[in-house]
Amino acid sequence: MSPELFSVMLTQAGPAGQASTFNIWHMVLNAGLMVQLVMVLLLMFSLVSWAIIIFKALQLGRARRDSYLFLNHFWKSRSLAGIYNEASRFESSPVAQIFRVGYQELSRLRKSRSETRGGSGSEAQSLEIQGMENVERALRRAAMAESTRLSRALTFLATTGNTTPFIGLFGTVWGIMGSFHQIGLTGAANLATVAPGISEALVATAAGLAAAIPAVVAFNQFTSRVRVLEIEMTNFVSDFLNILERDLLKRAGV
Repeated sequence: MSPELFSVMLTQAGPAGQASTFNIWHMVLNAGLMVQLVMVLLLMFSLVSWAIIIFKALQLGRARRDSYLFLNHFWKSRSLAGIYNEASRFESSPVAQIFRVGYQELSRLRKSRSETRGGSGSEAQSLEIQGMENVERALRRAAMAESTRLSRALTFLATTGNTTPFIGLFGTVWGIMGSFHQIGLTGAANLATVAPGISEALVATAAGLAAAIPAVVAFNQFTSRVRVLEIEMTNFVSDFLNILERDLLKRAGV
């Protein structure tokens, strides 16, 4: 520590040797207009980010819990119709929603098969193969839709984590430019004159980091949880298709 800085710290100390109160709100109010605008922008980023963090934490928590309960019910039940009737209770589960879409497509396949029962065996088999392809496409589309729904708003957290430090740095650089400009006008270059303006400008960088750090941590955490749910959805689609194919082969006498 330089002797000049130590001297300034002693000068700012109170009679009992304690430093003066560090009031960030006072520093923000005394900052320049551009720094204040940057602080308002960072505050908006932070508020929206925390709203998204709370919402996604609740959404992904419910999705994980309901998917676990639905999968237990799915593997214990022997009736697809019964599972479909119970699936509405697990509305937060992406796996349950995929099953509902697949079962609805399967019901349409069965209806078409019953209407063409009088046709030849090759026609019926061709219809069933085409119907299974339709079921698979429906399941894949539903899985993609659920993945998109779970990932929604995460890009804002990534944007916040990537941009707010630079926005805060911009406010700091602008404030420091103003401080040095003031030094040039007054001709006073001592630390006691420079320090308040620089400290007020540095608040913008601190605010940018305060907005970015929770957003980055939450984005990484939520991305990992979404990835786990996507793996569960992919595995369920494969298992469900295997069950339907085994049923088709069994009815075909293979």
